[in-house]
Amino acid sequence: MGTAQQSLFVTDSDYSTATRELSTDALWERVFTVAPLVLVGSKDTDGTYDLAPKHMAMPLGWRDRYGFVCTPRHRTYRNIERQGAFTVSFPRHFQIVQASLAASQREADGTKPALAALPTFPAGVVDGMLVHGCYLFLECELDRFVDVDDASLVIGRIVAASALEDAIRDPDRDEAELLHHLSPLAFVSPSRFAAVDDTQAFPYPASFGR
Repeated sequence: MGTAQQSLFVTDSDYSTATRELSTDALWERVFTVAPLVLVGSKDTDGTYDLAPKHMAMPLGWRDRYGFVCTPRHRTYRNIERQGAFTVSFPRHFQIVQASLAASQREADGTKPALAALPTFPAGVVDGMLVHGCYLFLECELDRFVDVDDASLVIGRIVAASALEDAIRDPDRDEAELLHHLSPLAFVSPSRFAAVDDTQAFPYPASFGR
């Protein structure tokens, strides 16, 4: 077996097997988990548009539903509840500063001046804004909220989607090359980020099916 094949297998000798019990109250603060990082757009009561980074976000099913976790305490939740729509922009690695600015606290008057540094353009179907430079864009109408303790899963129905030409999978283009060029931004929760630019094909069993 070659070196490349051997690297796919891990044995007990490769890492410590010692474990420790963790409290479920602060579980996600004690370990790292890898998640997408997206910028969710919504419309404020004064007619301006808000952007906020979210990492507990994912497609829900294989068709037209997308969701993310938020809380009723946040402006994003209240905006979506009122307007019934939101946008999602998927940033690339060089947009980490923009994602950070979107997380800025609001001023006493409720404004978020840091958002002026984010280049945006209007959504085509819903009343919202998307962020220039990102590689995938979703426009969603609110489907429902699913409450989970003090948080809520915000579920949207995708009514419009677009992507950079270079981000669209093509059977004639090597996927590793596509991702290396694209370098999507990932959040390594709770405190780090990464550029996804070095990937390998997943070794699906021959019998695998969705």
